[in-house]
Amino acid sequence: MWNEPTRDLLEKLPKLYETEKIAIKDKMIHMHFFIFGTDWYVAEYDPEEKIFWGFVILNEDYMNAEWGYFALSELKEISFVGFQVDRDLHWKPRKASEVDKIVKAQGGRW
Repeated sequence: MWNEPTRDLLEKLPKLYETEKIAIKDKMIHMHFFIFGTDWYVAEYDPEEKIFWGFVILNEDYMNAEWGYFALSELKEISFVGFQVDRDLHWKPRKASEVDKIVKAQGGRW
């Protein structure tokens, strides 16, 4: 994995279920990982299990994109022709409704 998040960065993320009373469209997306048209957007994190909760778009398949859980260890294992998952170093936290790809995938269904 390129630009793996530090322990300090991970500890600053909301814990799992900490934001469950916040509407999906208003959930803050704190981190973005990507590789070849696949995007993982992080809203929450479990530091013990090292599991994220957020929005995933696999291979630009917006129709089947969904909110769910994904593991840091799984992201670290992904490699394709020498490329690895990267963390977006230019990402600024914003609401899910302000992330174009999430909005596209949701199709206005909030």
